[in-house]
Amino acid sequence: MNSGQKIIVIGSGIGGLVSGLILAKHGYHVRVLEKNHQIGGSLQVFSRDKKVFDTGVHYVGGLDKGENLYRIFKYLEIYDDLEMKRLDEKAFDIVRLANGVTASHGIGYGNFANQLKAAFPDNSVDIDKIVEQLQLYCTYFPLYNIELESEINYVEHTELLEVGAWEHLASLTDNEDLIKVILGSGPLYAGLKGVTPFYVVALILNSFIKGSYRFVNGGSQIAKLLMKKIAENGGEVLRRKEVVGASFDESGKIRSLSCSDGSVFECDFVISNLHPKETIKLLGRHHFKAAYANRVNALPNTIASFMIYLSLHENTVPYFNSNYYDYYTDNIWEEEFRFSDAWPQMTFTSAQVSKNTKEYAESISVMCYLDFNEFRAWETSVRTVVKEGTREEAYEAFKKMCEERILNRIEERFPGIRSKIRSSYSSTPITYRDYVSTPDGSMYGIQKDFKHTHKTQINTKTHIPNLFLTGQNIIFHGILGATIGALVTSFNFVNNKQIIEKIKMYD
Repeated sequence: MNSGQKIIVIGSGIGGLVSGLILAKHGYHVRVLEKNHQIGGSLQVFSRDKKVFDTGVHYVGGLDKGENLYRIFKYLEIYDDLEMKRLDEKAFDIVRLANGVTASHGIGYGNFANQLKAAFPDNSVDIDKIVEQLQLYCTYFPLYNIELESEINYVEHTELLEVGAWEHLASLTDNEDLIKVILGSGPLYAGLKGVTPFYVVALILNSFIKGSYRFVNGGSQIAKLLMKKIAENGGEVLRRKEVVGASFDESGKIRSLSCSDGSVFECDFVISNLHPKETIKLLGRHHFKAAYANRVNALPNTIASFMIYLSLHENTVPYFNSNYYDYYTDNIWEEEFRFSDAWPQMTFTSAQVSKNTKEYAESISVMCYLDFNEFRAWETSVRTVVKEGTREEAYEAFKKMCEERILNRIEERFPGIRSKIRSSYSSTPITYRDYVSTPDGSMYGIQKDFKHTHKTQINTKTHIPNLFLTGQNIIFHGILGATIGALVTSFNFVNNKQIIEKIKMYD
C-alpha cells in the first residue's frame, strides 16, 4: 500500500486514535471522525463542582519503565507528557469479600505473591503455582510482549485459549477464598464463571502487576495527546461528525462516508473503531457475508454498568491510593446483574487524582454491574452533549433509586462516607451506549468464552476490501488491549517488523 492515501477512521476511542497516529506517522492522510463533542471513547471525562471525573478508565497497567504499554506510548511520543500517579505498590487493588476476608494485589510479582501469602499463609505453595501460571500464559502472546514471533505461541497452542479462569484456578488450589481474591478484580474484564478464559485474566492482571497508574485529572489527556500527535503528522480529528452512511463503487469498496450534518469524506480506506455489530449496522448488512454478519450479531457482549460519581466536601476524605473491589455476596462471578433486593452485589470504588490536593480525595467513582434490560423502557431515548434529548421522569426516579442502593452499600465498607458527600451524579448503561456506541452499553464489547474461542475472534480484515476493524474487540479490551489491537490493524498498512523494532528501542 502507498502512503499519501486517504484513511478515514470512524470513532476516536483509543483504538482509532492509535491506529490513526501510526498511519499518519507513515505518511497516510488520516481523518478521525468522532460523533461526540469530546474525543476518546472510554477515555472521556466530565466536570462537576469544578472536579473532574473519569467515565471509563480509572487506572491503567503496563506503564512501569520497560513494560509493554510504556514502550508503545514512548513510540507514540505521548508518554513523557502524561501526568500520572503510581498506585500503592503493596495494594493497587484491595479485594474485600462478603465473609470478611480482605487481601491486596501488589505491584511486581514479589509484592503480589507476598500480599496474597500474608492473607492466606496456609496456601503459600498454591500461590506460587498460580503466579507461575499467570506469567507462563503471558509468554504465549508474542505481541503482548512486543515480539512478532515466539517459539511458544497461542496460535500453535490453541488449547491455552480453551482453559476457563475459575476452573484453572480451582485446579491449583482448593481455597475458594483465594480464588475469589485473585479473581476479585473481575470487573476489569467482566469475569464470568464458566465463560471467562484464564488467558484473559493472565494478560490483564499481569499488566497491572507490571505498573498500575492513575491519571491526574483524568485519562482524557491520553486522547488529547494522541490527537495532537495526529495533527503534527498531517492528520486531523474532527468532532461532531457522526457517520451515518457510505457510498460504494462497483468493486464493493467504500468510496466515501457521509455524516449527519451533510458533510461527505472521500477515502481510500476505512478503519472502524466501532463495535463490529455497529459497523455492520452502519454500512449495511448486505455488504457483508451472511455467515459473518450472523456470527457477529449473535455474539454475546459483556455486561453493562451503573456508575455513581461523588463530589466530596473539601478536606474530609483522605486520598486512598488503592482501588477497592467490595463483594456483598458469596457468589463472586455469579452475581445478580438484574435489579433486585440484593442489588448491588459488587462495587468498585476509585478515587480521582487531583492537581489541587495530594492529601485528600476530591471525588470518588463507584461502579456496579447492571443489566441493560433494566432500561429497555427508555432505550429509544438519546441524550448527549451533541444530541440534547430528554429522559422520562421514571428513568430519573430509577436512577435515584440505584444511587441510593449504592450509597447504602459503600457506607458498609466506608463508614461515614455519606456525611462527606457534597453531591452525586450517575450514568447508566444507556448513557454509556450513547457516548461510546457499544451495543446495550456493554463495558468491554464481545464476551470472550473459553468454550467458543473461534466464534469470539474478530479479524481486522473484513469482506469489504478496503474496510478494517480496530478497537477492544480485536485482541482484548482496556487501554492496553485496544492499543495492541490498533497495532495489529496498522500492520495491514505498514511494515510490522519496522514498527516493533522501533517500539523495542524503548526499554
